[in-house]
Amino acid sequence: MRVALFLTCVNDTLFPGTGKAVVSLLRRLGCEVDFPMAQTCCGQMHVNTGYRQEGVRLARRFTEVFAGYEAVVVPSGSCAAMIREQYPKLVEPGSKGAAAVGRVVPRVHELTEFLLDVLKVEDVGAYFPHRVTYHPTCHSLRGLHLGDRPVRLLSRVRGLELVPLPGAEECCGFGGTFAVKNAAVSAAMGADKARNVTGTGAEVLCAADNSCLMHIGGTLGRQNTGVRVMHLAEILAATEAGG
Repeated sequence: MRVALFLTCVNDTLFPGTGKAVVSLLRRLGCEVDFPMAQTCCGQMHVNTGYRQEGVRLARRFTEVFAGYEAVVVPSGSCAAMIREQYPKLVEPGSKGAAAVGRVVPRVHELTEFLLDVLKVEDVGAYFPHRVTYHPTCHSLRGLHLGDRPVRLLSRVRGLELVPLPGAEECCGFGGTFAVKNAAVSAAMGADKARNVTGTGAEVLCAADNSCLMHIGGTLGRQNTGVRVMHLAEILAATEAGG
């Protein structure tokens, strides 16, 4: 299968290791992976802050860049939810743009959806001998309804001890521009999440969105907890040979 990776802005600028992990993982599973250099932002922050026309232009660009692929894999529940939920609402019904959205959007998959629903793979051959807890991000939980997909994948990683996170379904407080507009509330929510993480005794906090991991990880770091944060893709890409 010829797959395109939509890396997302946050990963491209701050967490490029996640993209490398996705490529390594998908190639190991037999996919041909492309990274279209013309890709930009999905437009989520524009639409969320009232810049609808800018969001429309970015949606149009996305459908043009990814038009020729069988599947588009997104290592972010937040951006995948934006594409799937908002793009159909941004275009005029019956327009050329609506037709493009109708063709491309059904091929867009969050990483765990792609692994389990498209490739039909649950054991990806990963090895990660650490105690891990998983935080289900809001968009992946309530927008994409990923359910237990990430946990099923983590449970098949050799050497990994998966421990439940108390209050897992509570928001971490990031919320994109919410963290800027409501900094005090965001920080308090992040502190609550960090306290629950440290209470598990986990070495690693895992999630499918680096934006949330950045927020929680900042709090964990300032508190000198020693807990690492890792994107799910990085754990699934780990092998006994590669560490």
